[in-house]
Amino acid sequence: MKLNEAQIEDLTGKVFRTIISNGKDGILQSELWKELDLTSRDGSRVAIRLEKRSLIRREKILESGRWTYKLYAVKLPVDTVSIEQAPCLTCPVEHMCSLDGSYSPTSCNLIEDWLITSFNNATEQKNQKPVNKK
Repeated sequence: MKLNEAQIEDLTGKVFRTIISNGKDGILQSELWKELDLTSRDGSRVAIRLEKRSLIRREKILESGRWTYKLYAVKLPVDTVSIEQAPCLTCPVEHMCSLDGSYSPTSCNLIEDWLITSFNNATEQKNQKPVNKK
């Protein structure tokens, strides 16, 4: 069955969202095709289309004795969770805060605690990432 242009565009969006959801680790082309139930022909056409738009990069790798491509998003969306939890958004003295004032971001314990907590959370998440086993 040959896909029409509208179906290819819809599929392109699904493929791109799946690649993004795999983050910095990327995804093997073959895994992506299986996940989205695509033929290698249709999947390759979509991947090449995304690569031409500079949305993904394809990296040729040797996997289990066979050459394949790993797909990576060129730019990943920014996670705003830690920024949303910044103490400045709810600080009662924010209006008096300045670099040379009595309340300063350079000496604020709330900001220091927030940075340490954000860093520790990011480190924990990175260490808890599941490893794909073959």
